[in-house]
Amino acid sequence: MRVRAFKNFAEVFMKRLAIGFALLLSAVAGVFAQNDFQPLAVVKLNKSETITLKQLKTRANFVLTQYKPYGIKELTSDQKKQILENLIDEKLITQAAAKEGMSVTDSQVTSAFLNTFSQQLGTSVTEAQLEDLIKQRTGLTLDGYLKENSGMGTAEYKAYLKNQLIAQQYVYTKKQNELQKVAATDDEIRNAYEMNKSTFVWNDMLKLFLVIVPAGDDKVAARALATDLRNQYVKDNKQGSKMKVSEDNGKKYRAGDLTVAKTAQQAQQLSWSYDKIIELFGKDIGFVSEITETDTDFQFYAVLKKFDAKMLALSDVVQPETTVTVYDYIKQNLTSQKQSQYFAESVQKIAEELDTPENVERKKTGDDLVKLLNW
Repeated sequence: MRVRAFKNFAEVFMKRLAIGFALLLSAVAGVFAQNDFQPLAVVKLNKSETITLKQLKTRANFVLTQYKPYGIKELTSDQKKQILENLIDEKLITQAAAKEGMSVTDSQVTSAFLNTFSQQLGTSVTEAQLEDLIKQRTGLTLDGYLKENSGMGTAEYKAYLKNQLIAQQYVYTKKQNELQKVAATDDEIRNAYEMNKSTFVWNDMLKLFLVIVPAGDDKVAARALATDLRNQYVKDNKQGSKMKVSEDNGKKYRAGDLTVAKTAQQAQQLSWSYDKIIELFGKDIGFVSEITETDTDFQFYAVLKKFDAKMLALSDVVQPETTVTVYDYIKQNLTSQKQSQYFAESVQKIAEELDTPENVERKKTGDDLVKLLNW
């Protein structure tokens, strides 16, 4: 009996201990959760907005993700402080913009969001197409991909982007006249060319007429359409121009000219093997390929023109059959860099003017702030 009684007592004691331990863990978790929502600063130029420790951690994670390719694995306290100041500056400027009636629509944010990816991919994509493409290439959702590569989910990234667009709009409005006067000089352009002359080259290139028919749900019909389009082109290559302006282009198929360079990077962008690129450059002008089937489509191409590799002078065009010269290209890039620098300096100056005790209340400073930045 005593043994059984002791056993029952032990069971009750262990259960109570387990419950107490669980409550303790819950309490500790609650403290950490509350810490994450501690206010670090309140911006109140137009309305009261609190910057919390959690928001700072999210932005710091975003910044760290950008630094990781350079071998930086953690941020210092001073760097985290600077990120906090950047968050304050951002809210000051967005509130100042809102006070003057400036805003950015959700469609403008989405357009800017997709434009970033479209530039990387070399083609315009919808959000649904981007989701599918990322799923195919990485196995991740768009949200998961963004979190892995930026530290932010889709909603957080778009909110961040929206603030950047509003800030740009506000600063551009205030500094428009000065900004337009910032431009690269002739000496800067020529010096940049001399310092980077070896990079201004054409690789061997050729111009293709490329037709792609998405497989969709009916591969048989898609193959038949691709075959019919190829037969039309082989019979009369002038049909290529008609295919490009047809209402079906962009709906049933995609047809257009494409300039291809003989590089591994170009092969990767086209999802072609390097061997296929080498084989392609061995074809004569006028060659029409057979129908090729990929995982998602059927396609064929025709070789229209070839361009030999060469060093480029300032007066040469950057890309075959375009009008932008090397001089123009350098001027545009240098001017853009100088304007970006002037813009960044303007943002800092405007933020400093807005950063007054009436507009910003810093809740944590000195040692109290440093303790919170130790994560």
